[in-house]
Amino acid sequence: MPVSSPGEGAVRRRQIVPLLARRRARPAPPCPSRPAQLRALLAVLDEAVAAQRPADAAVAACGEPGPVSGRAARDCGDVSSALLRLRARLRETRLTEPDLVRARAYAERLLSYAQWMVRQAADLAFTVHPDARTEAARLQLNGLGRPADELRRLREELGAREETP
Repeated sequence: MPVSSPGEGAVRRRQIVPLLARRRARPAPPCPSRPAQLRALLAVLDEAVAAQRPADAAVAACGEPGPVSGRAARDCGDVSSALLRLRARLRETRLTEPDLVRARAYAERLLSYAQWMVRQAADLAFTVHPDARTEAARLQLNGLGRPADELRRLREELGAREETP
């Protein structure tokens, strides 16, 4: 193990500190305009609404009578991953307008619900310890329900704002 001299650490700090200071000096990128922010949010919401169809189908497949196919499990995994990516893209969308920030937060909650519902459907369909209660709950699954409608409604409302000058 090499032995360093007592002053060697101070020399390294003097060399590194100016580098770190230069790194922090970058100015923040300019804030996008409101129409640009709205377009960016709508682009993600368009994908989220499109992702609802396979998510709805995956949840419904988990609730079908009889044994659940392995295809349903793969679909649940694919849909869950897609919803997770969409939530990440929503968070990364740079918004400063308060109403758009609120809309993004609401959309993220709706996507979180969809992802949770897909997970719960898969858990019910592929439980390790099946029993009558679990089977009864599984057979009641038929899709995402009202939160999916709310996400579509939110997308339509924001789309109408884009068209209005």
